[in-house]
Amino acid sequence: MKNLILVGGGGHCKSVIDVAESIGYNILGILDLPSEIGKEVLNYRVIGNDNDIPFYVNKAKFIVTVGQIKDSSLREKLHNKIINSKGILATIIASTAYVSKYATLGKGTVVMHKAFVNAGAKIGMGCIINTMANIEHDATIGQFTHISTGTMVNGDCSIGSNVFIGSQSVVSNGLSICNTNIIAAGSFVRKNINKSGIYAGNPAKLMKSF
Repeated sequence: MKNLILVGGGGHCKSVIDVAESIGYNILGILDLPSEIGKEVLNYRVIGNDNDIPFYVNKAKFIVTVGQIKDSSLREKLHNKIINSKGILATIIASTAYVSKYATLGKGTVVMHKAFVNAGAKIGMGCIINTMANIEHDATIGQFTHISTGTMVNGDCSIGSNVFIGSQSVVSNGLSICNTNIIAAGSFVRKNINKSGIYAGNPAKLMKSF
């Protein structure tokens, strides 16, 4: 099924539209807040809100196009709403991205333009692997995690669920980051992170605990 419904109409939606178009998806429309119905995002109309998901279950696959910076709770809620409605989550790989045939991607994950996912990598459900991000061999990424633009997750790393890693960050080989963390843009993670919070700097240090 190449029909697609986008759930969320903000800036990330625009990026996903470009990725979906690059691999031939037919976008039927966008589900967003009731106040946005009738508006357009890159010439695609907002045709309803998330309560309308059941209506499209037999007409299209779904991809959640809400971005993730502060936390992943809304993205997780929308994924669960699609699943509970018996909808099918698409897994989308941009035409310019590279995903090894030896890597695995969870349902609802988007791999953006010029991202690279190497052999043995395992990426969970509902993740964003953003533009030019690099997920190296045998790295594991949990559910609803956002690896942002230009970030390098090196080989054998283990990144938990509900993690946001900001643009141009680096995670050294073999390290782990536990669930529910924010790594600020430009950070260099040189040690395991075992406590949830906000980390920043080179080396990355705890700035605020959750």
